[in-house]
Amino acid sequence: MLRLVIDEVIVDQRRAKGMVWIRILWQTGAATEHWLTRRTQSYADAAHAEQIEKRVRELNAQGRMDAQIAAVLNDEVLRNSRGGAFDNGTIHLLRKRWDIPIAKINGVERNPPRWPDGSYSIQGAADTLGVTAQTVLKWLNKGRLHGRQLAKGQPWQIDLVDEEIGPLKAQVRRTTPSRRTAS
Repeated sequence: MLRLVIDEVIVDQRRAKGMVWIRILWQTGAATEHWLTRRTQSYADAAHAEQIEKRVRELNAQGRMDAQIAAVLNDEVLRNSRGGAFDNGTIHLLRKRWDIPIAKINGVERNPPRWPDGSYSIQGAADTLGVTAQTVLKWLNKGRLHGRQLAKGQPWQIDLVDEEIGPLKAQVRRTTPSRRTAS
């Protein structure tokens, strides 16, 4: 049935990056051309990679977090390399690939010992408790300290109340090894 109206179909996926070119030659002698975006395995082969990178850079410069950037790209009906919606994990990976630094809540400044809401930064908690920043991170992972990050790569905001500081400091004193040399 199709042979009655279509004479020939030409398909070329190498003519443009991430696109498929289709040319239909009709029995009447007319020809039509169509471009379709194809799914790719990598952003190196994606048709709109430059547009996505430019948009991610713009939104990141506005101070938006990865999840917010993903929401904007999805609202603008941009699709990832596989044709799906963006999520914060994909944006995180794209920022790493394109060397785009994360937008931090304090810009490019160093983290203060305490945030305006009263929570502590990693270094602020470490100084207050008399331990290293690595110990604070370990305690966060074990659940001994409670904190949050707005997004992966963001500074920690550690909830540390005065009632917790004393017992934690006392525990640190008990577990700190002696600096005396053996005789």
